[in-house]
Amino acid sequence: MSIIYPCMEIDLSKITYNTKKIVSMCKKKGIHVVGVTKVFCAQKSIVKAMLDGGVELIGDSRIDNLAKLKEFSCRKMLLRIPMESMSQKVVRFSDISLNSEFDTIKELSIACKKLKKIHSVILMIDLGDLREGVLEKDVISLVRKIVKLENIKLCGIGTNLTCYGGIIPDEKNLGMLVQIKNKIKSELNVDLPIVSGGNSSSMYMVINDTIPEGINQLRIGEGIVLGRETAYGECIPGCYNDCFVLKGEIVEIKQKPSVPKGKIGMDAFGQVPHFEDMGIRKRAIIAMGRQDIKIDGTFPVNKNIKILGGSSDHLILDITDCKENFKLGDIVDFHVDYGCLLRAMTSPYIKKYYVS
Repeated sequence: MSIIYPCMEIDLSKITYNTKKIVSMCKKKGIHVVGVTKVFCAQKSIVKAMLDGGVELIGDSRIDNLAKLKEFSCRKMLLRIPMESMSQKVVRFSDISLNSEFDTIKELSIACKKLKKIHSVILMIDLGDLREGVLEKDVISLVRKIVKLENIKLCGIGTNLTCYGGIIPDEKNLGMLVQIKNKIKSELNVDLPIVSGGNSSSMYMVINDTIPEGINQLRIGEGIVLGRETAYGECIPGCYNDCFVLKGEIVEIKQKPSVPKGKIGMDAFGQVPHFEDMGIRKRAIIAMGRQDIKIDGTFPVNKNIKILGGSSDHLILDITDCKENFKLGDIVDFHVDYGCLLRAMTSPYIKKYYVS
């Protein structure tokens, strides 16, 4: 097979392994794992690898991604708050959605009646991160209205932490979520089977055995695909962190000064760059840039390579300290963070190849 660069090499067996590991860890705590597929645009081969690893529910923030997974019989969850204008599509292609607006849930109810379907809803509660969710004081009155809607099943409550405000999940805020579930039961006699305690940032509490009893669902994406929890960025024990390897081809190698010559102004992205004078250095250019990847989320596997920067189309490396004698056409491998993976998997210019 002729490989086209730049590309992302994806090890499906490692994704399956990571999934099994995390599903097993969570199962011991009575927690079900939702396999989150948005970072890789729900590519079917990777979704199957997750399912092979034991997840039974797939979650994605784009309804179009869930729509293309019709061939998979697993249940599907829409993670991003639904748009009213997309209510019929949401009901058609997802079994569960995360919601925070009553008017939107009403629209889902109307769509359900038209399509003769039942749709499950998890009510999102804002526990301090200030992204989506209702405030604690409004929960009881909102639940009272939701349970009266036809064709809507309120199946649980949930929260999202870390993604916007950087608030770390802990025993206090996740404990509050469990308390709210109990309050709904005592005041309204509504027993909710799901308490969805966040994303990969909650995994560290599974690891150190501090996650509150009663949290029974986590929505895990980065933990599976990059093998790390996202509260502190630590590796999840026993998981691979190289399921995805970015590869680029060298298109130029030159000895050049480390400081540009002339008056320095703004670069192509409106920033004024700064340079350290290190004399003449051996530089390589890779044929990929900011249109394809997040440069500051890209890390050479070879520790002696330093990324100097890049433009829309080029990634500039310092290879002076490398023992390898790189030449034109050689391939350089990179690890990626979540932001870089998101951009690379979304970019049509980064080809995707699967190994197992």
